[in-house]
Amino acid sequence: MTAVPDTATDREPANEAKEVDRKGGPGHTVLMALALALPITKVAYTVGGGDAVGDVLVGMEPANWPDVVLGMVITDPLLGSVLGVVVSRVVFALFAARGAIPLGGGLAGAARRAALTVVNPIAVGVIDACFFGPWWGLATGLAAYALRKGVVVEYRTGRRRPHRGHGHGHPGGDGKAGSDDYRPPDWLRRAASVEQWAAACLAVVVLPLLAFASALNGQSWTTVVTCRVTSGTETTSDRLIELGRRGDGVVGWNLDTEEISNGLGCTSDESRSVREPWWRR
Repeated sequence: MTAVPDTATDREPANEAKEVDRKGGPGHTVLMALALALPITKVAYTVGGGDAVGDVLVGMEPANWPDVVLGMVITDPLLGSVLGVVVSRVVFALFAARGAIPLGGGLAGAARRAALTVVNPIAVGVIDACFFGPWWGLATGLAAYALRKGVVVEYRTGRRRPHRGHGHGHPGGDGKAGSDDYRPPDWLRRAASVEQWAAACLAVVVLPLLAFASALNGQSWTTVVTCRVTSGTETTSDRLIELGRRGDGVVGWNLDTEEISNGLGCTSDESRSVREPWWRR
């Protein structure tokens, strides 16, 4: 008897995977959760929790709350690089599921697909290189490209189904892989499995661990400055976590008096260390 390809079996999980990506996928969920939880966690541990958290957030003003996450990302090379890779892959999978990736089209279509796959990893690598150096940028760009290319491989193997309203075939092939009787080679299916596993581990395990390690490392998310602080008739030289600039001075969390203070004549400290990391306490 002739074996009948189990396309119906393959199509159902493929369509489910595409629907998950159209909603953002697990990576999107993790990114949203981290964006909400990280600023509070970082501030709470750094300033000691309690009423201090509310005082710092009020002193920063809501428009500046994202600066906490930004400060963590640009001062931690590993966290910044992994975040860039995860965001690059999530965005690509989301656009692919919504039909933004051109299908078919011969050489012109292949060129467009290649450009869409490459341009974002290049941008992520350049940004990473500007903050952390060329080797970090190169590694981040290559990892981002590998995972974005992995999404293309998933379409080729049928793990995801292409959006039929935008062409024929699949993102990254000649069209035959989009047909219902196409059976991808085993090595391609294994590559797609490895890519999915790697992407899931980065988004769901590695990124949260790195993020919370950064939130609990006892380092300030922004500049620590030494300023002249006047209280009544007494003037002292205190260390402040800079929350904002006001005129020729700084508004910050005073690490010596544990309150919001206005500082003048401020100079930056070389170290952002505020307290011992959580795991050493």
